[in-house]
Amino acid sequence: MGRAWKFGDDIDTDVIIQGKYLVINDPEELAKHVFENIMPEFAKSVKAGDFVVAGENFGCGSSREHAPLALKATGVKAIIAKSFARIFFRNAINLALMVLECKDTDRIDDGDELEVDYRKGIIKNLTKGEEYSITPLPEFVEKIMEMGGLVEFSKEMYRGEA
Repeated sequence: MGRAWKFGDDIDTDVIIQGKYLVINDPEELAKHVFENIMPEFAKSVKAGDFVVAGENFGCGSSREHAPLALKATGVKAIIAKSFARIFFRNAINLALMVLECKDTDRIDDGDELEVDYRKGIIKNLTKGEEYSITPLPEFVEKIMEMGGLVEFSKEMYRGEA
């Protein structure tokens, strides 16, 4: 259960984390600058387990891995959007940052309390008493997420344990 932080369409990676911070490789330091230009209070106020909710094409722009890395370091449990830019989606999965597609994100308001069960494919909006469907993740993507990202998944595959 966590708070929804609401954003619109076409949130690009430069908005998530500005280019001037790409020299930083420490995820905790990056997290301090997430959404700095469009929602300065985000990095200071977001809590572990909260959700970023957006419209279409979340994570468009450059393919920088810093964007999902910084978001994950804020403690955000998942990014819920109508759609994702392909490279952002893949980078997020590689880093074990949950990305969920939901066509009903316009029914979620900033500050709504959400509960997500990605295995059942349901988002519960506890504030409004509503439920929304999410697109199920393929089984192999769930496995990557459960193992902590692509690197850990690959190590297990190499050992023959995945």
